[in-house]
Amino acid sequence: MVVWMWYTQQPTDAEVAAEKAKKELVVKEEANAVSSPKSNESSVVAASNDTLQTAKLQKTLGNFAYSAGLPSAKGGVTTIENDLVILKIANKGGYIVEATLKNFERFKKGSGELVKLVNDNNASLNIQLFTNDNHTLNTKDLYFEPSLTKNGEDQILSMRLKAGANEYLEYKYVLKANDYMLDFDIQSQGLNKVLKTTKPLNLELDLKTFTNEKSITYENRYSELYYEHEDGKSDYLGLGSQEDDVVQDVSYIAYKQHFFSSILLTKTAFEKAELQSTNLVKDSAIDTTFTKQFKAVVPLAFKNGEIDQSMNWFYGPTDYKLLKSYDRNLEDIVALGWGIFGWINRHAFIPMYGFLSLFISHGWAIVLFTILVKLVLSPITYKSFLSQAKMKVLRPEIAELGEKYKKEPMKKQQETMKLYNKAGVNPMAGCVPGLLQMPVFYALFQFFPSAIGLRQQPFLWADDLSSFDSIYQLPFTIPAYGNHISLFPILASIAIFFYMKMTTGDQQMAAPQQEGMPDMAKMMNIMIYISPLMMLIFFNGYASGLSLYYFISNSITIGIMLVIKNYIIDSDKIHAQIQENKLKEPKKQGKFQKKLQEVMEQQEAAKAQQKKK
Repeated sequence: MVVWMWYTQQPTDAEVAAEKAKKELVVKEEANAVSSPKSNESSVVAASNDTLQTAKLQKTLGNFAYSAGLPSAKGGVTTIENDLVILKIANKGGYIVEATLKNFERFKKGSGELVKLVNDNNASLNIQLFTNDNHTLNTKDLYFEPSLTKNGEDQILSMRLKAGANEYLEYKYVLKANDYMLDFDIQSQGLNKVLKTTKPLNLELDLKTFTNEKSITYENRYSELYYEHEDGKSDYLGLGSQEDDVVQDVSYIAYKQHFFSSILLTKTAFEKAELQSTNLVKDSAIDTTFTKQFKAVVPLAFKNGEIDQSMNWFYGPTDYKLLKSYDRNLEDIVALGWGIFGWINRHAFIPMYGFLSLFISHGWAIVLFTILVKLVLSPITYKSFLSQAKMKVLRPEIAELGEKYKKEPMKKQQETMKLYNKAGVNPMAGCVPGLLQMPVFYALFQFFPSAIGLRQQPFLWADDLSSFDSIYQLPFTIPAYGNHISLFPILASIAIFFYMKMTTGDQQMAAPQQEGMPDMAKMMNIMIYISPLMMLIFFNGYASGLSLYYFISNSITIGIMLVIKNYIIDSDKIHAQIQENKLKEPKKQGKFQKKLQEVMEQQEAAKAQQKKK
């Protein structure tokens, strides 16, 4: 019985486990009780440190200490991108710290290094804040809180510098699909009690432009700071070592680095802009990282105690057609020349070349483009050569007049003019065609350096038609020439030499030496050698596409001259026509010829009167 009672009252396994757990809990509580004084002490110290840190932040940052206590204050970046650009925006400062163009490589095709307009702290955006509790803060040193959302394909990034839960300064970025342009707004909420609003806030934009091309000197020549007034008139700072200006009513500021640009546009014009451009290339062999440093300071006006400025950012290629598509006059930053030169480029050369390059490579497009330009100018070229041929036929008679009136220079000029009038020859006719061609030549000189389509396009031995075509690297540098030898400038110089050799001989035979005037024959003989030499030196570092154009152009001109001289112009017929013209009534003098004749007669009369005295 006793045994049975002992057996039945034994605890079950579950009861044993429960009792064991109870004992362990008691032991643990006793251990916590022993250690709790130390734990409480650590908590007190941590709370004390947080209080001190908060007090310290409030002392230096005022209300904006709120942002410093958020998780975003630890740093980091937010990336937004589309098929064209990658933009990275940092929590610290809230601005773009990296802007990468996906479809363009630096220096040469296949380099594997994409063009980065912003990278490695070469740019900054800052607003100086003046608080009511007498703090002066710079947004570039403060931490913004990011929030990334989407609206369809649009990526919307809000960066807020907070002074409280509902008080903040916001940078809002909106990047659309397949677009280099993004919306950029600066707004504030609830800061009218935090900031001093009696004066506008100054928005500061700094950028040091990276070198992205093979020729630093060439790239630097076309890196400029452009801006536009609200009335649609664009302008730019000079290319000196440092240029400064203060301009009014500015609607955009463009930091152009030859083939790429960073542009800030505003929908409401800035009241003024303080602009500065500094040349960072003193020696192209040493200063190889940056070309220019651009700075701008613009005011952001308060409206009802808050900031609300709607703007845009453009990070992309300096492409005329692309920039024009935005309908904001951005195409004006492409240096196409002023007046008629720019008109020729915009309405003739850009459409013509753009059409040709759709079907053939850029090198052959230049060749065909050059042929078309020469064909258009061929009537002018023909008239110029015809005038020279007529003057050449008259040369013996002009020489006779020179001998006959050797001691009467004025009389000789008068008789020469009469001969021209009787023969129906205009001595200025040879100059006018040349003058008419000058706008075309200058327009082309502006067109090729601005044509981004030539960038990294190969042709024959040239690997980049927008840069020099080096065939040999020199172990030293020749002043004004460089440290390499380009072949297209050599070919262009040779073509210019033969062209001038041919034309100079005809001009010398056509135009006799005039008393009291410089010996044009000697001057022209010197120019035969100086002009090709200048071409060789000046174009050695220029775009090979431009040198290719001049080589093809002068070669074609030489061919046209040979055809005209040998197969079109007949000197005997011209002579017969001139003799026939002499028998007719003299043509009515033009206003210029008549005025010149009157002046010479007056001078001759005055001279005769002087002799009588």
